[in-house]
Amino acid sequence: MTTRGSSGLAVGLVATGLACQEVGAAIAVLLFPHTGALGMVMLRLVFSAVILLALARPSLRGRTREEWEAVIRLGVALAVMNGFFYLALERLALGVTVTIEVLGPLTLSILVAATRAAWIWAGLALAGVIALGGGGWERLDPVGVLCALGAAVSWAFYIRGQARVGRAFPRLEGLALAMAIGAVISLPFGIVTAGPVLLRPDVLALGAAVAILSSTIPYALELIALRRLTEAAFGILMSLAPATAALAGWILLGQELSWLEVVGLALVVCASAGAVWTSRNRPEPLAVAEPLA
Repeated sequence: MTTRGSSGLAVGLVATGLACQEVGAAIAVLLFPHTGALGMVMLRLVFSAVILLALARPSLRGRTREEWEAVIRLGVALAVMNGFFYLALERLALGVTVTIEVLGPLTLSILVAATRAAWIWAGLALAGVIALGGGGWERLDPVGVLCALGAAVSWAFYIRGQARVGRAFPRLEGLALAMAIGAVISLPFGIVTAGPVLLRPDVLALGAAVAILSSTIPYALELIALRRLTEAAFGILMSLAPATAALAGWILLGQELSWLEVVGLALVVCASAGAVWTSRNRPEPLAVAEPLA
C-alpha cells in the first residue's frame, strides 16, 4: 500500500472512530430519562472496564507503589471526567458540550508549548467560546457550562495520567486497571441515581452499546491509525471532535445550533488544530487525545 493510501486509510479510521463515539454519546442522551447522567456514567465505565479487563488480562502482582498511584489517579480522572461530561450533556447540546470540553487539552497543549503562536490559538479559542453564547450566554445553562468546563479540566488531567500509565504499563493493562477503578468509583452514584432501572435488560444492552461505540471501537481504530499517522496529524484530526459532535447532535437528537454557535465551534476546532500543528516539532508532542471512556 502506498504512503498516501495508508494515510488516507488512517484518516478514515479516525473519522469512523469519532463518528462511533458521538453516536454512543447520542444514545447515552436518549437513556438519561431512565438512568440519569450518573447512572449512564456507571454503565459506560463498568462495561468498558469489563471489555478492557477481558482483552488485557492485567496482572495485579509485581506492581510498584508508583505504578498503582498512576493507575489510581487515572481512574479518578476517568470517573470525574465522564461524570462532568454527562451532567453537561443533560443541559447542553452535544456539539456545545464537546466544544467546551476540548478546551481542556487545548489549554494544556498551549501551556506546554509556551510560544507566541500558542497564545494566538488561545485567543482564537476564547473568541470561539464567546461566540458559543450565540450572542447571549443566557441561552446556555450555567450549570451545564460549569460541568462542561469541569470535564475540560478533567480531560487535561486524563491526558497527563494516560501518559504516565502508558509509560509504566505495556499495551492496555494500565488503562484496564484504571477503568476498573473508575467503574468502582461510579458505582454508588449510578446505583443511587438509576436504581432498579439498572436491572432492565434493554437498558443494560444500550449501556453496553454506548461503551462499545464510545470506547472500544474508537480506541481500536486509533491504535491502527497511529501506526500510519504522525502524532501531530492525529491530534489535528482529533480536534474535529466538536464538529463531529454537533453533526451527531443535529442528525440523531435534533439539536440545532445558531449560526453564531457554529462560528464559535469552528473557531475552537481551528484553534485546537493550530495548537497541535504548532507543537508538532517538539521532542515529545502532546496530542489532543480523545478520552477513552
